[in-house]
Amino acid sequence: MRSLNRTTKLLEEDEKPLMISLKMEHVSLPALSRIAICGGTHGNEMSGVYLVREMQRQQVDQVGSVSITTVMSNPRAVETCRRYTEIDLNRCFTDAMLSVPITDATPYEVRRAQELNIQLGPKGSQEAMDLVCDLHNTTSNMGLTLIGYPFDWISLHIFKHIQCKITSAPVRLIVMEMPSSETYSQDSLGRHGLSIEIGPQPNGVVRADIFNLMKEAVDQMLNWIQSFNSGSTFEGGEVEVYTLVKSIDYPRDPETHEMIGAIHPQLQDRDFSLLRPGDPIFLSFSGDTLQYEGEEQLYPFFVNECAYYEKKIAFHLAKKKTLTIPTISVKKDSLE
Repeated sequence: MRSLNRTTKLLEEDEKPLMISLKMEHVSLPALSRIAICGGTHGNEMSGVYLVREMQRQQVDQVGSVSITTVMSNPRAVETCRRYTEIDLNRCFTDAMLSVPITDATPYEVRRAQELNIQLGPKGSQEAMDLVCDLHNTTSNMGLTLIGYPFDWISLHIFKHIQCKITSAPVRLIVMEMPSSETYSQDSLGRHGLSIEIGPQPNGVVRADIFNLMKEAVDQMLNWIQSFNSGSTFEGGEVEVYTLVKSIDYPRDPETHEMIGAIHPQLQDRDFSLLRPGDPIFLSFSGDTLQYEGEEQLYPFFVNECAYYEKKIAFHLAKKKTLTIPTISVKKDSLE
C-alpha cells in the first residue's frame, strides 16, 4: 500500500514548514478486516506487554467487523525483561533480513522476525495483515507519538482521529521516508502499519497513566476502523508531521570515544520543542555548555532515550512538515 500515488511537489520557503502538496481527491480503500496488535517487540517496554496480555486474558479477538490478532513479538526478551536477547528485533524487518538464510548461528531475533513475517505478512503481499500496530514505550518525554508512513492514508487518518479525540497528552506523528524494502520495524509487515510510542516511562516499569494512554489510543484506533468499515467518509485536510533529518551523538573524548557530557538541563524533557542555532544541548562533565551548531531550526525527539546509548544517539532532529491528505472511504465491494 506504500506504492500509492506519489505524484508530489515539494515547496520550501525560508521560515515556513515544508508543504507537501497533493491533488485532493476522494480515495476508496479496502476494508480493514484483519489487524494485528503487537507488544513486547522490545521486552522491557511494559505498556505494550501488559496491554497485549490483558487483551489475551479477555480473549479479545474480534471487535465488530475486525478480526484481531494479538502478538507477543519477542517472548524471550519479555521473559527476561530485556530490550532484546541478541540483536534489536525492531531492526530486523527489512527485505534483506527477512530473506537471510537461517543457520545455527542466526540470532534469535532474526529467526523471530521471519516467523512474524509468516504470521503477519508476508511483507508487501496482498495476504499480509490489513494493519499491523506495534506498541512501544520510550524513556523520552514524547507524550503519545505515532510513527507511520507519508503515503499510508489509513495510518494518517488514524493519527488525525486520535489527535482529535485524545487531549490528555500531546499527540504527534513521525513519518518514515524510506523505500518499503528498507523499512525495518515490525509495523511494516502489514499492508498498512503504524507504531504507537508513549513516554516517558522507565524500562521494565509499567505506569498506570502511560498504560491507560496507550489503551485509549488503541481503543480510538479500533473505533476509527469500525467507522471506516461501516462506510463513513473521512474528510481530508492538512496534518502536521515530523520527518527525520539526522541524529546527534553525545560529546565524546576524541581518543577514548567515551562520553564527556550529558543532555543539557534546558533540552532535557523538551522533545519536539524548536531547537535554534546557539541553544544549549549538552553540559560537559567538567561544567562547559555545548551549543547546537546547526544552521537550521529543527525539532529534537527521543531526547536522552535510554535504549539509544548503545546506538550512540543523544537525540534525533526532525523537520516539521504539513501533509495534505485526501478524503477516504471504504470500497463498497470490500464489505461484501
